[in-house]
Amino acid sequence: MKIGISLPNIGPVSTPEAIKVVAQKAEGLGYHSLWTVERLLWPVNPKSPYPATPDGSLPEAYKYCLDPLDALAYAAAFTGTIKLGTSVLDIPYYNPVVLARRLSTIDVLSKGRLRVGFGVGWSPDEMEAAGADMKVRGARADEFLQVLKTIWTTDPAEFHGKFFSLPKSHIGPKPVQRPHPPIYLAAYTPAAMKRVATLANGWNPAGIPVEGMKQMFAGIQQMAKEAGRDPSELTMIVRANLSIADKPLREDRPIFVGSIEQIREDLAACEQIGAEETFLEIGFLHGANSLANWERLLEEFRPGSS
Repeated sequence: MKIGISLPNIGPVSTPEAIKVVAQKAEGLGYHSLWTVERLLWPVNPKSPYPATPDGSLPEAYKYCLDPLDALAYAAAFTGTIKLGTSVLDIPYYNPVVLARRLSTIDVLSKGRLRVGFGVGWSPDEMEAAGADMKVRGARADEFLQVLKTIWTTDPAEFHGKFFSLPKSHIGPKPVQRPHPPIYLAAYTPAAMKRVATLANGWNPAGIPVEGMKQMFAGIQQMAKEAGRDPSELTMIVRANLSIADKPLREDRPIFVGSIEQIREDLAACEQIGAEETFLEIGFLHGANSLANWERLLEEFRPGSS
């Protein structure tokens, strides 16, 4: 199983120097990929609790977030082989025609290293600020992905749908990767899982117990088969949101929460259920605002160290 790691594009550690150091060190240590996270707002009075914390509060790190695509483009300039991914871009906040060119540009500048992770968003505050409608985000996402693929794979490109319309046009550059950069979706509901099965190259789960991931991925593969796709072509890339404890925790701990050894056990379990890759999200760890701590964790989990 390949191992990736997050790029420091959130929180006080997010500086040009930190991005350069982490990107180059990760590549030198043999990590397979670098990933950026997206957060548009840190609302003072959120309309909805944050789903990834027990009390619903947003991590302090989210108050400062470098654009995930610009951060990847910057990292691309200092590296030569490591893959560059997003986990995840929130589809409702983007126009697919504009985004298609931005993504193609990164793929061209990095010589074919881009991987695109998408989600549909969850924050009513961000939806409001971006002018997005939560009620149609699923249907819009289906069409959004079709527009991206049309632009990337046809020339001239043309699309006319319910949410988007593109007159027959030449839009360049095309991505280096053919037919297009791989698309991974964060998906937790039946409708979203079907979107993975029919429109994506793979699944990007986070926070799900190992057995749950195994069952859900099997369901996605079955949906792909029913849709006439080869289920073996779908891949699973797990996002490991780390929370490191000084000593081992009880057996009912959440996945990737515990001692270093317990986290290594979780990585091994992901490999056993068929994950192609797991990448370590360390941006929310206590002390992650220190570049020295990022470098220490890069060494701790370097590929082949377990």
